[in-house]
Amino acid sequence: MPSRPVRRAAPLLLLVGLALGGCNTLDRLSDIGRAPALSSIDDPTAQPGYKPVRLPMPSPQPISYAANSLWRQGSRAFFKDQRAQQVGDIVTVKVQVTDKANLDNETKRSRTNGETFGTKNLFGAENLIPGALAGANPSSLLDASSTTTSDGTGSVSRKEELVTNVAAIVTQVLPNGNLVIEGKQEIRVNFEVRELIVAGVIRPEDIEAGNTIDSAKIAEARIAYGGRGQITDVQQPRYGQQFLDVLLPF
Repeated sequence: MPSRPVRRAAPLLLLVGLALGGCNTLDRLSDIGRAPALSSIDDPTAQPGYKPVRLPMPSPQPISYAANSLWRQGSRAFFKDQRAQQVGDIVTVKVQVTDKANLDNETKRSRTNGETFGTKNLFGAENLIPGALAGANPSSLLDASSTTTSDGTGSVSRKEELVTNVAAIVTQVLPNGNLVIEGKQEIRVNFEVRELIVAGVIRPEDIEAGNTIDSAKIAEARIAYGGRGQITDVQQPRYGQQFLDVLLPF
């Protein structure tokens, strides 16, 4: 039998659930025959949980003006190279991962050994123990043989394909001029979030005219594509099962 506090709290929890479900039901009923209303445009900095973005930025450059000139030194000119070249710049990574591998290995090994040893006379040592060799054939005192057979077969078939674009930020300029980039993209659909993470080292010379670079030209590339949410939780074994899979030897 449940305790008295639990029995008292049960009706309250039921009423709260009905109230929350009723609000959602009333909202859905009010939208019958009408298109869903769009959310209003609000100030994102005024939303709860807002945090300013802090990213690596280049050192500020002093602004100098030349007399009798319409151009400011250091400004973005018409013919200036607009490709990423310093900390804080953005470069678009064209992720094209097409991985296909078929491996089929088979190994067979067989070995047979045989040893035969015998002696009829050994300086009279065969007579030291009378009767020890009674009924034995001196020419075949030792006969040993062994056979070993091994047969192994292995097969691997894998096919992966990922084609998408993601913008990455230059986080570091190495002494040799190479750029360290890192980009992250999150897309939420209903209750599932898809994540794409790209990181690595690129050469400025490999950046194309449109400020894009192919993922195959990223050194020490780290590309991760996955998700989190209700669907991912269902596809994963429960924590207890994962714990037992690690501990149980069988």
